Amino acid sequence: MQSFQPPRRILMGPGPSDVSPRVLSALARPTVGHLDPVFQSLMEEIKTALQRLFNAPDHACVPLPAPGTAGMEAAMMNLLEPGDRCVVAVNGAFGGRMADMADRAGATVVTVEHAWGEAIDIARVEAALAEAPTKVLAFVHAETSTGVRSDAATLCGLARKAGALSVVDCVTSLGGIVVDAAAWDADVLYSGTQKCLSAPPGLSPIAISKRAQAAIQGRKTKVRNWLLDFNLLMSYWGGEGGRTYHHTAPINALYGLHESLVILFEEGVQAAIVRHARLHEALVAGLEAAGLEMLVDAKDRLPQLNTVRVPDGVDEAAVRAHVLKVWDLEIGAGLGPLKGKVWRIGLMGASATPWHVRLCLTALCEALAAQGFGVESAKALAAADAKLK
Repeated sequence: MQSFQPPRRILMGPGPSDVSPRVLSALARPTVGHLDPVFQSLMEEIKTALQRLFNAPDHACVPLPAPGTAGMEAAMMNLLEPGDRCVVAVNGAFGGRMADMADRAGATVVTVEHAWGEAIDIARVEAALAEAPTKVLAFVHAETSTGVRSDAATLCGLARKAGALSVVDCVTSLGGIVVDAAAWDADVLYSGTQKCLSAPPGLSPIAISKRAQAAIQGRKTKVRNWLLDFNLLMSYWGGEGGRTYHHTAPINALYGLHESLVILFEEGVQAAIVRHARLHEALVAGLEAAGLEMLVDAKDRLPQLNTVRVPDGVDEAAVRAHVLKVWDLEIGAGLGPLKGKVWRIGLMGASATPWHVRLCLTALCEALAAQGFGVESAKALAAADAKLK
C-alpha cells in the first residue's frame, strides 16, 4: 500500500461541500483522550454554539458521532415506540427515508405524498393529523433530492395544535437559510456537518426539546438503537465534570466542527444566510441566461441546493463527467424519479462564493456546447455578474 493522495476537487454537488483550509488544519491537531478535561471544555463550547446556531436555548444540543442520517435515525428511534402513529410528509428521497425509519421503529406510519419538486402542502398534512391521535409529525425542511424548502414554522405549529412532537430534517438548511427552533417551537431538529457548515461528513448536530426529552424518558420500551439512545448518550454529553464513558468520541472530527462554527460566527449567521441567497440569485440568473430552466418554483427554492432541468437531447451524465474531468468540478445527479432529468448544484458554506458561481457556469456551458447545445458562457457570466454588483 501507498499513501492516498486525493485530487483537489471543487465540490458543488448536494454535499459534501468544500472544506476550508482552517478546518482541515484543525483536523490535524494532536488527538487527546475523549475524557480529557481539555476536550470536555471543547465539548461544552460545541454544545453552546449549536444552541446558538439552532436558536435552541432550551434544547439539548449535541453532535452525534455519525453523518446526518444518524440524526434522522436518532429522532425516530428515540421518540417512537411500537404502535405510535407517525405522520411523515414526503416530497423527496429523504422524507421517504424518514418514513422507512419510523416503520423500522414499529410505528404506524401515515405518509402524505407529494410530487418531487413541490413544497409540502399544509392543508393535506393538517388533514392527516386530524384523522387520529399522532405521536410524531416528521418532515424535511430543505429537501436535498429536489432543492425544495418547506414551511417549517407552520408545520411545527400544526404538530403543536395536534398534540404531536415535530421532527425537522435540517441537514441541508442549517447555516444556509434560517433555522429557528425557538420560534418554530420545534421538538427535534437535526443536521449534518458536510453541507453549509463545510466540515467533513461524519457528525450530525441534533437539538432535542424538553418535551421530546420527557417523551424519551417516559418510554415503555428500550430505544431500539443503543449508540443513539438519548438517555445513554447524555451520560457522556450531559454536563461538565459528570461524564461517563458511552462511546469513544470522534475527537479530531469534533475539532473540525468546532473550527467550522468559529468561522461561521466570525462571518455572522445572518451574513452567511444573505451570502447564500445572493449567490443563488447570481447562479440562477446565469443558468437562465444560458437557456436552462430550474425545477422548483422560485418561491420554494433553496439557495444552497439548485436543481436544474436537463435540456432535451443532452446526456446529463456526460456533462457531469466532462466538468469533473476537465474542471475538477463535482455537481450532482438526480435521484429517484428525477434520475437523468436534473442536475443538483450546491452552493453551500465554503462552496458558496462568486468564484464558485463563475467557475460552475463556465464549466457547465462548455460541457453543454460539447454536446451541441447552443450556449454562450459570456452571456451567462454577464447575467451572474449583474447580480453580484
